[in-house]
Amino acid sequence: MTLSEEDYIKAIYHLSKDDQKGVSTNAIAMQMDTKASSVTDMIKKLAEKDVVHYKKYQGARLTDKGKTYAAKIIRKHRLWEFFLVEKLNFSWDEVHDIAEELEHIKSEKLVEKLDAFLDYPRIDPHGDPIPDKDGNITKVEKVLLSSAKKGDKGIVVGVKDSSSDFLRYLDKLNIALGEKIIILNKEPFDNSVLIQLNHKEINISSMTANNIFLKIS
Repeated sequence: MTLSEEDYIKAIYHLSKDDQKGVSTNAIAMQMDTKASSVTDMIKKLAEKDVVHYKKYQGARLTDKGKTYAAKIIRKHRLWEFFLVEKLNFSWDEVHDIAEELEHIKSEKLVEKLDAFLDYPRIDPHGDPIPDKDGNITKVEKVLLSSAKKGDKGIVVGVKDSSSDFLRYLDKLNIALGEKIIILNKEPFDNSVLIQLNHKEINISSMTANNIFLKIS
């Protein structure tokens, strides 16, 4: 697979993971920041390699072979993110773009040694599960902060938005993975959420609450 083909496979995986139907060429084009006609050409190439099922007007979906391949790419990406944060002291908002480059390294032996060196981590720095060497992904029971109820207690286990801007904003609020949060109140007017974090009360906007995952305890 070329680097471009791997990027498309990963994009289709992310776009389809919550929807079993085919992913439209327009959705893929938006994700890849390219023209729909270019997407169609690439999808046909991937279909010839048996990693994508494609029918006109029904969109594209990964075959079992494609899903396995996507899991391997994602595994490398998230292991490299973990390595950059835990071993090279990068911040969690810096690692995505670097891991985008490192995920295309082909050596399976390197990936397995990296996994062992890191003591087989289960989640990446953003709380996303790391697939094992067979492509299996352990699901984490989690809810969005915006869906939590008043009085709920939870631990921050991930983010929906992993953009650098959002992660830097969370750093300003001192919200990180593993932090314990108590839902003190939910405001019906604007859906903002009042939380307790480290014995301090913080008002969280609706947009922010809709991008933080909690494991309710």
